[in-house]
Amino acid sequence: MIDFLKYRLITTIISLGIIGGFFGTYIYRIQTGQEPLKFSVDFTGGTQVLFKFDKPVSVHELRTILEKAGWPGAVMREFAGKEEVLVRVQAFEGDAMGLAVRMKDAISKVMPDVTISILRSESVGQTIGASLRWRSMQAIFLALLAMLIYIVLRFRSLGFALGAVAALFHDAIAIVATFMFFNLEISVNVVMAILAILGYSINDTIVIFTQIRKNLIQMRHSSLYEIVNTSINQMLRRTLLTSLSTGLAIMAFLIFGGEMLRNLSIALLVGIIFGTYSSIYIASSLMMLIYKK
Repeated sequence: MIDFLKYRLITTIISLGIIGGFFGTYIYRIQTGQEPLKFSVDFTGGTQVLFKFDKPVSVHELRTILEKAGWPGAVMREFAGKEEVLVRVQAFEGDAMGLAVRMKDAISKVMPDVTISILRSESVGQTIGASLRWRSMQAIFLALLAMLIYIVLRFRSLGFALGAVAALFHDAIAIVATFMFFNLEISVNVVMAILAILGYSINDTIVIFTQIRKNLIQMRHSSLYEIVNTSINQMLRRTLLTSLSTGLAIMAFLIFGGEMLRNLSIALLVGIIFGTYSSIYIASSLMMLIYKK
């Protein structure tokens, strides 16, 4: 039997480091005038176009071309060996494809030897984007609150509930921190992934907590430490098999899904890894601190 709880101090330090690093970096970027998180056009407003070129192009040259054509401050990201470039501008029009075609024409005039195709275009108003960002935050916090109430009602214990919600909060922060540190774009798909991971992680935690509650009766003469450690080991095979099978499916999305699914896949994969980790170490360890046998 593996003594998981033996490492709870180390894992607590690691988790606090992740959370502290996230908030510290967030505050630092705000104070230095940087954008703490990179949001997609869904949240910032504007127009976003994904171009595909038949050969690699210079992002600096593209930015100069678009600035001279009347789209200053374009934000760009390269994919697939600089042959796919995502361009985001502040201009907003109801006809996103029309704007994308004009941008393509402006680039073609300067680069006539390059074949350009438009893979995707979308526009969102600034007011709508800000509203969507606020509602996404509300959805995450309401999900955490709903799960807190559910765990309290199911297990009749504040210790179980706080342990589970702390693990979910940790998972959400881990996903957002990954996107912050690697300068990845947060879109509506990423928010959907976070909500999906909250449901996935709470299910994993409930399975372990249910086994703990069962063993509290069957092993009533044992210490809480032994009961929790035994319960984790009893559910370990199920936990690892579920995470592995789900992770393999997400890896397929990440490798073969292309740019459209890349950030969604990253968010899900990071969430599965940290969701498994937090169910074992965060939820159970915090529950032990609060629960009175």
